[in-house]
Amino acid sequence: MQITDGAAAARTFAELMVSDGPRPEYAEAFEPFAPLIGSWDLDVAWYDETGAITRQTKGEWHFAWVLDGRAVADIWITPSRAARAADGDGDGEWGLSMRIYDPELRAFRSTWMGPKAAFVMPFIARATADTITLESQSAKTRWEFTGITETGFHWRNEDEDADGNIILRQTFVATRQR
Repeated sequence: MQITDGAAAARTFAELMVSDGPRPEYAEAFEPFAPLIGSWDLDVAWYDETGAITRQTKGEWHFAWVLDGRAVADIWITPSRAARAADGDGDGEWGLSMRIYDPELRAFRSTWMGPKAAFVMPFIARATADTITLESQSAKTRWEFTGITETGFHWRNEDEDADGNIILRQTFVATRQR
């Protein structure tokens, strides 16, 4: 077995994965995601069944054009790396989402992966002028980006229970990193 240089392999992988922007033929479709590209600090809150906050932490979220400009990916981290170092909380989550545009659906296919619990959730995402809504195809879960500006946005995770009630599970308030 040949031993490879892990750092060199990581650099090559990163160079192949990340793109400078969307491909021209995808630029218009991906326009709703363009303001999200970059790095964000998060105020994260989790909620119980009654809507009361049960936990809060700092987080971070990083968005990039990927796969030769044919997709948008993001990585979110809770607690943030800085909060983990300060609090000694090393048992958080790193989540990865990948979004591709499906011209037949006129929507985005998005998949979120949470490696801590080996969880994968597919979504269909649609955008309006001021909101991006992702609806799960395997669970009654909806994620929404709202209030998207160059300096911030809000994100929420909602589930629908068996009676059709919407239950708020988690929110992020994002501020662009300087």
